[in-house]
Amino acid sequence: MTTRAVWPLQNGRPKIEVVLVTRSGTQPRTFDLLADTGGGTNRARFELVLDESDCLIYGRRSTHSVQLGGAFSGTFSIYLVRAQIPQLQFDHRIRAVGVPSVTAGFSGIASFRFLNRFNFGNFSDPRQFGIEM
Repeated sequence: MTTRAVWPLQNGRPKIEVVLVTRSGTQPRTFDLLADTGGGTNRARFELVLDESDCLIYGRRSTHSVQLGGAFSGTFSIYLVRAQIPQLQFDHRIRAVGVPSVTAGFSGIASFRFLNRFNFGNFSDPRQFGIEM
């Protein structure tokens, strides 16, 4: 059985909503993430790009860092965060890279590696973006 979650476009751009949970399991927060299939590759060392301050609240710093180019240029720390998409019963610890600031209008970016876990698209409605498992 396929389960789908869809969201309206945000300023004409595809978004998904991901809930991050603090390490103590309290104070979950919903993040509006730009769904960016051009953000990294399927073999990237990260799945989300978040503001570093959010990574410090919702994640645990790993021993790894990653060199980025393009919109975010430099070496950045990787954090392990607990990400949930309640509509899909998705609840996994994944890697996020912490950057000084994220894309205007969004709380972060869902990279291609994250999106590639799902089937994704507009599902015949150009006013929305969604993912399904």
